[in-house]
Amino acid sequence: MTSQPAPFVIAIDGPSGSGKSSVSRAVATQLGAGYLDTGAMYRALTWWCRHTEVDLQDPAAIAHAARELPLHIGDDPQAPTVRVADIDVAEGIRTSEISALVSTVATVPDVRTEMQQRQRELIADIAGRHGACVAEGRDVTTVVAPEAPVRILLTASEEARLRRRSLEVHGTSDAAAIDATRDQVVRRDRDDSTVSQFTVAADGVVVVDTSDLDFDGSVDAVMAVVIAARTS
Repeated sequence: MTSQPAPFVIAIDGPSGSGKSSVSRAVATQLGAGYLDTGAMYRALTWWCRHTEVDLQDPAAIAHAARELPLHIGDDPQAPTVRVADIDVAEGIRTSEISALVSTVATVPDVRTEMQQRQRELIADIAGRHGACVAEGRDVTTVVAPEAPVRILLTASEEARLRRRSLEVHGTSDAAAIDATRDQVVRRDRDDSTVSQFTVAADGVVVVDTSDLDFDGSVDAVMAVVIAARTS
């Protein structure tokens, strides 16, 4: 009997605006792999806390909400879905309000423990069903999937990250749009860095700097790392 190849996991971390979500989806599409946006899980929890009027100044209440979160997250990289209690929140979790609040939720230690365990289970399930999983976030390479065959830190200069996020959120990257985006990007990275290391690559993690790369170039750079790992 011919043995099936072991499920293959590609873990990608990076700061806001590094391109990790769009690049990860493109890589998963090329590979025919499933996709997991771990950051969307924290956003979904933040949405749920607001929806159920959880006190965001009460870490124990947030942790309880995390354990009870009725989350269903899709793994299609071309059409990822996020539902909470059968409510489609894919757009709702991307609002400026959720972006401003998500670090408050994501930095609660008990929340991270709960969500990281869910993420491990999801990665194993997705990789098992599709043969491979591209999982992206902030601590996937170091905490969630440290044994993944491919671990990448996708990074970019602050200038490049602000420009990209401004285009995504405001449709322009002029000075006013960048200023309006700065707090969302820089403050969130600073807050999240208190509980997650995503600015410096851990041992065995490959750094891909996209500062001077366009989207296609960024995808090609990540694919080169994946191909090298699969053929080594």
